Amino acid sequence: MSRTLTMLFAIVCYAIFFATFLYLIVFVGDFSFSARTVDVGPEVPPLTAALIDVALIALFGLQHSIMARPAFKAKWTKIVPPPAERSVYVLCASIALMILFLGWHPIGTIVWNVTNPFAQDAIWMLFWLGWGMVLLSTFLINHFELFGLQQAWFNMRNRQAAAPELRQPFFYRWIAHPLYSGFFLAFWAAPEMTAGHLLLAIGVSVYMLIAIRYEERDLTDLFGEDYRRYRASVGGLVPRSGRRNN
Repeated sequence: MSRTLTMLFAIVCYAIFFATFLYLIVFVGDFSFSARTVDVGPEVPPLTAALIDVALIALFGLQHSIMARPAFKAKWTKIVPPPAERSVYVLCASIALMILFLGWHPIGTIVWNVTNPFAQDAIWMLFWLGWGMVLLSTFLINHFELFGLQQAWFNMRNRQAAAPELRQPFFYRWIAHPLYSGFFLAFWAAPEMTAGHLLLAIGVSVYMLIAIRYEERDLTDLFGEDYRRYRASVGGLVPRSGRRNN
């Protein structure tokens, strides 16, 4: 693949990702203008819906985790050009989400329903705060590298990426995984929680807790004692009480 084609491929993959990310917000938020959300879609018996939905969550989780592991990347880049590897990952993750959107079956049983207007507003604020944390966190750790554009751009310009650096900008001064914290808020902050939405929130939460463990292992392998000291000084998903250790 030529350098220009790699760049174009990266841009297309990024555009697909961004559209999918925006639709994920609509899907989880169950906004009424969408014909397909976590609570709107083809209805089947609850047990059937639960089995299908769990399989869809597992598919996304497996794709996301396996393709992110260094051992997989080492083998994968023998097939896919290294500058396009991240873009392929982003594309596959977007496709896995699209499959989840299309295959999801709602389970309409109400688990909780907050009717107080002020409480509803507060929950919606947490919902949007969560998505805001997710997006901001990607920029704090290099948004364009995370989604494959930087690799393709450097390849086209015949530049080498700088060595990885352990930094702690903004959120990262207090918590190690603000991106995941944002997702927790976004998936759990619902004034009306149905059984289907709850299943999605639990499934994604379990996946994230597993992903954090593997991610921390990879970061420890990369940064060694520096990461161990950093990780010991901050909270995981929420800030620790008291002062941060330096």
